[in-house]
Amino acid sequence: MRVYVNDKPVELLPGMTVRHALLQAGLLGEIEAGRKVYDDWGNEVGLGGALSAEMKIWVR
Repeated sequence: MRVYVNDKPVELLPGMTVRHALLQAGLLGEIEAGRKVYDDWGNEVGLGGALSAEMKIWVR
């Protein structure tokens, strides 16, 4: 399935989490530095959060 992290497409297997998407996008270090993950509506998303196809998440 494809999700988008900061508008960059990331291919993942179904059932993978936000943490997997960040690892694939090379952004997990940003979270360790204090940044957070948000969905398209501005809600904070946990690293264990579920993803669905075509979902967009943002690291801010």
